[in-house]
Amino acid sequence: MGSQPDVLVHLCTEREWAAAQRTGSHEPDSLRTAGFVHLSSPAQVHLPANRLYVGRCDLVLLRIDPARLGSPVRWEPGVPTDPDGMVFPHLYGSLPAEAVISVTAYRPNDDGRFAPLDE
Repeated sequence: MGSQPDVLVHLCTEREWAAAQRTGSHEPDSLRTAGFVHLSSPAQVHLPANRLYVGRCDLVLLRIDPARLGSPVRWEPGVPTDPDGMVFPHLYGSLPAEAVISVTAYRPNDDGRFAPLDE
């Protein structure tokens, strides 16, 4: 990938984020099953949101400073239905709560789908 964004993002539930704040890190199921935490650039986060979370109203968007991550981030292909050549950042380790620079609610539109971020 060419230049990397200054901020990466991750979606999780409000409950998962509260637990991460208590323990100091977020370790979603994907870390155990796939070996990494799914991240996105702000421009692409709506793609996994619509693939995995249509209609969910309990999500938060974690904005992450990549410089605060202690584990490697690799840019790798998502799924075959993603635009050609698109790659997503995968964090090969837990997500430290201290790497999160802001948290906002991430809600779908009236049709249950998520719009691209205006960033």
